[in-house]
Amino acid sequence: MRGRSRTITVLVTAVALAVLGPALGTGGDTGLSARTGAQAAAPRSATLVIEARGSTYVPATVTVGGGGTLTVVNLDTYDHTVTSTAVDERGEPLFDVRVAAGTTATVTGVEALANGRYDYYCRFHPFMRGVLVVEDSTGEVGADLVEFEQPLVVPRVVRGADVRLLMRQAKVRMLPRGPRTTMWTYGGSYPGPTIVGRAGRESRVTFVHRLPRKAGSLTTHLHGDHHASSEDGQPTTHLIRRGRSRTYRYPLTYGGDPEPASFFFYHDHRMDRTTRNNWRGLQGMFIVEDATSRRLRLPRGRRDLPLMISERSFTRRNQLTDPFAEGPTMQGHHGTMAFTGPGSPPDDHTVGSHVVVNGRYAPFHRVTATRYRLRLVNAAPFSAYNLSLSDGRPFVQIGTGNGFLRTPVVRTELSLGPAQRADVIVDFSGASGQDVVLQSVPGAEERGTGSRTAAVMQFRVGDHARDRSRLPARLPSPDLVTAPAKVTKTWTFDLGGDKRHGTFWAINGKPFDPARSDHRARLGSVERWRLRNTSDMTHYVHIHAQQWRTVSRNGKRPPPWERGLEDTWRLDPGEYVDVAARFADHTGPFMIHCHMLDHEDHGMMARFDVVR
Repeated sequence: MRGRSRTITVLVTAVALAVLGPALGTGGDTGLSARTGAQAAAPRSATLVIEARGSTYVPATVTVGGGGTLTVVNLDTYDHTVTSTAVDERGEPLFDVRVAAGTTATVTGVEALANGRYDYYCRFHPFMRGVLVVEDSTGEVGADLVEFEQPLVVPRVVRGADVRLLMRQAKVRMLPRGPRTTMWTYGGSYPGPTIVGRAGRESRVTFVHRLPRKAGSLTTHLHGDHHASSEDGQPTTHLIRRGRSRTYRYPLTYGGDPEPASFFFYHDHRMDRTTRNNWRGLQGMFIVEDATSRRLRLPRGRRDLPLMISERSFTRRNQLTDPFAEGPTMQGHHGTMAFTGPGSPPDDHTVGSHVVVNGRYAPFHRVTATRYRLRLVNAAPFSAYNLSLSDGRPFVQIGTGNGFLRTPVVRTELSLGPAQRADVIVDFSGASGQDVVLQSVPGAEERGTGSRTAAVMQFRVGDHARDRSRLPARLPSPDLVTAPAKVTKTWTFDLGGDKRHGTFWAINGKPFDPARSDHRARLGSVERWRLRNTSDMTHYVHIHAQQWRTVSRNGKRPPPWERGLEDTWRLDPGEYVDVAARFADHTGPFMIHCHMLDHEDHGMMARFDVVR
């Protein structure tokens, strides 16, 4: 930070609660920002309490004078952070401290902050937000505006029935200055090449494993596609060993008919290592084109942009941090997986300090004042993004990742959790000479874990140009299956175990066991499943292999943007969603799991079998 010293000291003490708790209380005056009069100086030190009731910062606004310190007491049962939304010139938060449950953390160096207001939030639970006010300061450290310094990179497109990708280590330009970042890649880039397949024609993708030995055996899952069990990126079988290769066959059909035009993505799916392998770069996008979509007059060519949004944290040398170096310890308890130590459930969250788009931090992209098609995918391991455009212009959503909606839906905010996708049109007409920022903002009625706040990328709008595209009033939406009235299977997502023997993320009370099948569905049958969240945290539930219809959300008709085909659903605490599908073409084991990847690695995955 321009040579300035900034120190964050975390104090873990067994007597913190005994000493501070009674003094602070929860209903009386904490003295955090009390002023004895209009002319009173700002307090030299202040205390911020994280209360267990609703996981809230108390007070919502805390004031500190120049040279003072901020102490944080976490009375909650979850780990939290106090993280500045303002960043320095490297994109790092001005302050960022993790406070374990039942501990105290002191953020020193506040004297370096200039007078002003500094919003902060919890990286693990972004719905938690507060304000730090610095007064009477002689400090010079303030928020640097995010500078969009590097152009967006659009991954190269690979077409054809046979695609060969070398999984290898490569140096990738992610930050605008300094060394390139060493990543594990598909084909030498992050993201990997965008594969384009033709609906109804088999696409064969061969992955060759040339990564370092520590990568171990790998597997690749084409997320959202319908294919055989052996081609599904099984987490423990059909693995690709180092030095070997494997060809995945994707027929791009469903029930004998061509698959709908879709926007999938491919990524590693290795059990216990999914978070690590995705963090290190094993992700890419996959587009399915069909004859009907090609006849639509949608933006195409350079005006059709696939955008993979994710996040990473970096060392001072621009290398990826290693959030897994001191991860939880797996324990065997009654024959099931369970975890103890730091980062064990529910305090397992892999989040990054920098939001990246197609692998680059804060990129810009030059556009004409015309319509553009943005294919958006959230490939982050944990965070959700609530996207909006800085000038208030709308997204016109025409599809999900699995096909078109029946009619376009106009939205000013677009919430995407991990693995969720959206196909949208943005019209930049009338914005010539302006810069429009794609940003993630707090939702108007946000529940559950919430969405992080960040500037994502910038569109630099040029002159108007000829635009042959049209926005159709109706779209060729795929047919939706008729859902049975009766729920066939209920899947309940919750936290299991205990602190003594180890905790785990559970489905129907059990952690994942690859040898155990939790449900059998008959080939050709139509089933209605209920997804229930009884935990205190949001989950994003992904079901493999089939084309799923959202029947209802909390007993009511789903919102317009959930009325097409889906494969991943947001479940806030207490919510339930009913979905339905026809089990067509393929038998064998498939997976259902939370796509917050730490949750998947720590037990929140189950196997179901399709049988004849």
